[in-house]
Amino acid sequence: MIDINKKYRTRDGREVRIYATDGAGRKSAHGAYFDSAVNGWVSVAWTQFGRVDAYQELQPLDLIEVRPRHKRTVWLHVFKNSTVCATEEPAYNVTNRLACIKVDLDFEEGEGL
Repeated sequence: MIDINKKYRTRDGREVRIYATDGAGRKSAHGAYFDSAVNGWVSVAWTQFGRVDAYQELQPLDLIEVRPRHKRTVWLHVFKNSTVCATEEPAYNVTNRLACIKVDLDFEEGEGL
């Protein structure tokens, strides 16, 4: 269900403002999306699940939760027996290691799950 305390965007990537989630009827979430063609906010109502139309397939104006992004650097240690281990710092004097590879990660929380 749509939560007024969470951040959303439309399925096609437009910025969204949610004003209320307790509206009456089938479309209980009220808000607006930013339309660059008119350079302004366009009001719309969504179902409690963020669908602009509950009776059709996925639509460009459906809501998608925006999750926090995370950035971090890890070091992948590749060993001769094909195992890989990740650490936050490079490790020295490790036996049987073939490589220590620096990897910069930038991902959305829950990505790939």
